[in-house]
Amino acid sequence: MSVMTLQASAVLGGENVLRGRPNLPLEWLTLVRQGLPAGVVDAAVRAVGMAQSELAQALDIPERTLARRKREGVLSREESAKLVRLARVVERAAQVFEDERAALDWLKAPNGALGGATPVSLLDTDLGASAVLDTLGRIEHGVFA
Repeated sequence: MSVMTLQASAVLGGENVLRGRPNLPLEWLTLVRQGLPAGVVDAAVRAVGMAQSELAQALDIPERTLARRKREGVLSREESAKLVRLARVVERAAQVFEDERAALDWLKAPNGALGGATPVSLLDTDLGASAVLDTLGRIEHGVFA
């Protein structure tokens, strides 16, 4: 997958899974409010290269809940928002690093600028995601400390 195709929607399975092609924040908002299709979980696991259990832990969604959502076919608003946040951060990291593998490796590695946490482990909250995005902005502009 090239940098150009590593968009947030691609991380979540693309048009086939999302049943649409969201790009703008309000388009994502509509999908989150409806609840994303449960297929986004498997798509995100594949795209990010983590086990479902690791993804569930990073996003603070109990693994049993994810299994239940897969049976039900749709995620809750909160769960949907967490998956979209993950996908948007993955997209941003790929833009900054201009390389999908480097972006994913960075997201999963402990980071001193983030108190030694892995960036992906901070994506369960807006505040954590903001810290990750701020760090990516500093990297993009050559300010590493």
